[in-house]
Amino acid sequence: MKITQMPCDPGVTGWNAILPKADAPQVLEEKCKADWLVIGGGFAGLAAVRRLGQLHPEARIVLLEAKRIGEGPAGRNSGFMIDLPHDLASEDYGGALEKDLAQTRLNRRAIAFATEMAAEFGLSAEAFARSGKTNAAASDKGHQHNLDYAAHLAEMGEAHEVLDAAAMKALTGSDYYRSGVYTPGSAMLQPALFVRGVAKGLSSNRVRIFENTPVVGLERRGDWVATTPKGQVTAPKVILAVNGHANSFGQFKGRLLHVFLYGSMTRALTADEIARLGGKARWGLTPSDPMGSTVRRISGTGGDRIIMRNRVTYDPSLKVPEARVTAMGRTHDKSLAARFPMLKGVEMEYRWGGRLCLSWNGAPALGEVEEDLYSACCQNGLGLARGTLHGMAMAEMASGLGSEMVGEVMAQGEPSRLPPMPFTIIGANATMKWGEWKAGREL
Repeated sequence: MKITQMPCDPGVTGWNAILPKADAPQVLEEKCKADWLVIGGGFAGLAAVRRLGQLHPEARIVLLEAKRIGEGPAGRNSGFMIDLPHDLASEDYGGALEKDLAQTRLNRRAIAFATEMAAEFGLSAEAFARSGKTNAAASDKGHQHNLDYAAHLAEMGEAHEVLDAAAMKALTGSDYYRSGVYTPGSAMLQPALFVRGVAKGLSSNRVRIFENTPVVGLERRGDWVATTPKGQVTAPKVILAVNGHANSFGQFKGRLLHVFLYGSMTRALTADEIARLGGKARWGLTPSDPMGSTVRRISGTGGDRIIMRNRVTYDPSLKVPEARVTAMGRTHDKSLAARFPMLKGVEMEYRWGGRLCLSWNGAPALGEVEEDLYSACCQNGLGLARGTLHGMAMAEMASGLGSEMVGEVMAQGEPSRLPPMPFTIIGANATMKWGEWKAGREL
């Protein structure tokens, strides 16, 4: 495999930019051998490394990351590690009851695993906190979605609380929202802080993590040999944790949809602006309509800030121009102004785009794709929980551990084939544009 396409991560992710500058990266500049090679330093790759370390305490493990830990998609999401149903293709996230119950069990395994990592590596509550999240509705239609979602949660036997407009204002400081559905099981992350902390905690004489070290070639010569611009790693088994870039490695061709989502982060609020805003210091809102705006308020490293995320584009080339980030940011500005008129004059300091990988039928891209080469890819919009889950599962599968978790994960099936390219492009773009238009006030 010759890998000529490198990751495209447009803009500057605020999550990473507000943190203290990272130590100089360790770049692979030699030939080395390992017992395990993991390619990709996001949630899936880091989870795979930790699970391999648990299963093989004496093994030599190498992780290769094309950029810096926290600069890629793992540091470009909204920081929700969601336990409950979150089907982006539905109107209210809910699906078939038994399927949703099974997925919730799996998501909670991943959250428990992440909780253990946060404790083991001494991460702060700012980096990882099981504080729950709120599904927010700004319109009558969105409110009905919330009621439908609450009914589905009741059918599942899941704890939840329906919030009225006054409760939403007490939480956010905004009178924009009509209702909310609070659920306690999700974890809230500062995603860049989390992955940087986990990577630092995993690094040892036994676990070597190389950054700014893209894989440009991968071939089997008895063992697998991964070539980088300045070095080479030889290992008998490899786990690909590169999400949509599995296509760049020749895997799952014609089966993966590549989209970009866009986010903006305000500058740090002043004391006067914080007083005018009101509400709680930290909260996270997912939209009642999946095509609406995800909103977070954070307080800690980098000060008090608001993060807006909305808009989505289908980009099968896995690349978008920097100008697109600026254009999408205009929607973020409007969404911020509509929700928080008391913050007039507060500008966005950072804007970015983040890659997402979906499949037509919602199935992940997992399993042994070639002899001793395992894929932990295609998280379908739930990269934090499912990425962690898939990394764990592939570490177990590659180790020959036929666990119940592996069986449940693999029972999801494989990504279905996409329609011929012209129809995929037309269909995907039309579906997303229609969804954004329907979202209305939720955007």
